[in-house]
Amino acid sequence: YEFRAKMPQGTGLWPALWLLASDYQTNIWPNCGEIDIMEMRGQTPGEVLGSLHGPGYSGGAAKTRSLQVTPSLAEGFHRFSLVWTPNQIEWFIDDQLYFRVDKTEFSPESSWVFDRPFFIIVNLAVGGNFVGAVPRSTVFPAHMLIDYVRVYQAVESSP
Repeated sequence: YEFRAKMPQGTGLWPALWLLASDYQTNIWPNCGEIDIMEMRGQTPGEVLGSLHGPGYSGGAAKTRSLQVTPSLAEGFHRFSLVWTPNQIEWFIDDQLYFRVDKTEFSPESSWVFDRPFFIIVNLAVGGNFVGAVPRSTVFPAHMLIDYVRVYQAVESSP
C-alpha cells in the first residue's frame, strides 16, 4: 500500500489511512484486526505513527511505533507505505523503514489476525481520545491533501 499526502495541522485533528478487516461486523474490533498505515496528531505534525490493533493489543496497548519527520507532515507531501506479507508487516515514510512486526512475535493470547481480507479507510477525524479536545484556535476548514492511493499485489513469476 502506498499513498502520498500532505497532512493538516491543528490541535484535535486526527488524519489517518488505515485498514480494517472485512469481517468486522461479525468479528468485533479489536479481534478482527486493524492496521494503521499512517496516523498523526494535528498538534504534533512532525510525528507519524504506524500501528497494529488486535486481540490483546489495541487502543493504548497497540503495537505502535512513531517517527519524527522533517519537514513536518503539514509542511510538505510525504509518501507513506506499508508492505504486508503473510508473516510480516513493514511501515515506511519516504522510503525509510521505521517499523517492522513479525508474525512470530505473537502469542496465542495476542494472536496475529492479519491473514484475512481488509479494506482501506481514509479519514480526517476531529477530536477523540487519541488527540484530545478541539480548541477554538484550531483552524477550519482543515484538509488532508491526497495526491494518490495505490495498492500493489505481489505476482508469482516463473523461473
